[in-house]
Amino acid sequence: MNSVELFTGIGGLAIGVSQSGFQHLAVVEWDGDAADTIRENQRRRVEHVQGWPLYEMDVRDFDYGDIQDTVDLLAGGPPCQPFSLGGKHRGHADERNMFPEVVRAVRELKPRAFMIENVKGLARQSFANYLQYICLQLTYPDLTRKSEEFWIDHLTRLEQHKTQGKHNGLSYQVVQHLLNAADYGVPQRRERVFLVGVRSDLCMEWSFPIGAHSQDALIWEQWVTGEYWERHCVAKPDRPSPPAKMASRIAHLRAGLIPPDGKPWLTVRDAVGGLPDPAQPQPESKVFNHNYVGGARVYAGHTGSPLDEPGKTLKAGDHGVPGGENMLAYPDGSVRYLTVRESARLQTFPDEFVFHGSWTHSMRQLGNAVPVTLARAVATDLYAALDKNRTLGRRAHR
Repeated sequence: MNSVELFTGIGGLAIGVSQSGFQHLAVVEWDGDAADTIRENQRRRVEHVQGWPLYEMDVRDFDYGDIQDTVDLLAGGPPCQPFSLGGKHRGHADERNMFPEVVRAVRELKPRAFMIENVKGLARQSFANYLQYICLQLTYPDLTRKSEEFWIDHLTRLEQHKTQGKHNGLSYQVVQHLLNAADYGVPQRRERVFLVGVRSDLCMEWSFPIGAHSQDALIWEQWVTGEYWERHCVAKPDRPSPPAKMASRIAHLRAGLIPPDGKPWLTVRDAVGGLPDPAQPQPESKVFNHNYVGGARVYAGHTGSPLDEPGKTLKAGDHGVPGGENMLAYPDGSVRYLTVRESARLQTFPDEFVFHGSWTHSMRQLGNAVPVTLARAVATDLYAALDKNRTLGRRAHR
């Protein structure tokens, strides 16, 4: 099945979509550094990247008429800064708001489904009306905004159309969900809003997959059975004390004596295990993008990611890379900056994937990326549903 990827960045979402079985007809990205990173990995023949048709350009200039094949999935993560806590919070008034371009792409490509990702901030109460507006535009993409019509008036018109209960044109069944990447096997607490739409004429049922990982399962292995420490060969004298904030939860799990369902959340230690200490001299066969960066320090609100918990959300920052979110915090209280490779592992990029540019540029690229594993989880479920729907449709026409 075919897909088109917008706002590709360095390709976290696109890799996950490719891993799920979709074939990209186009991947569109305007940022030169991100495009250079993709091209570098294409030259290195990295799996799921080398065959991408890359268009380095503004999506506002992209001509969807050049795509002749049927598009099964449109995917993308529009710039998140207009809605992020780290941005300017201007939302629909921000010149970087690219949701109108997402709607244009849906209208012109008429994909069987779309999958759009954005920051948790999009679901904030201050953006509630605009999120509803986005969803209704994606539900009825051919009911376009009139010239000189303010967005709130267009929202009113869309709401009135929806309550009429009749629509003969292009329409989608749209669902939204706030997903925590840690629940899907990503070693990072990263909450993101996903908007998924399925074309109405497919009459297809779909719901978000449930994550197979949980915090309770991690607590059980760390503080009830000790399996976590044994797996990492941490001797009992070297094991940290249980965090005070988890005391009641640990007591509850111990009292139940029944292990929680599912797999444990993955931690920073799980992610970076096996990598050499970047502060020590490395052999010639060193890991790519695993260079030590000095100067890390703790200050209010910037304490780093504890080694034995899922990492904090890696951020790109509106005015540079915020160091506090990109530090590793050891049990003894010491900290250091995460290397690019360690950050890539927190974002579940494959180790053969390399990054173009300085530490700051690479970390910004990673902070803007969708974790590959999270993208694959949602896209794989969508692929299976679309494939089943297509198979049933063929049988019905025999």
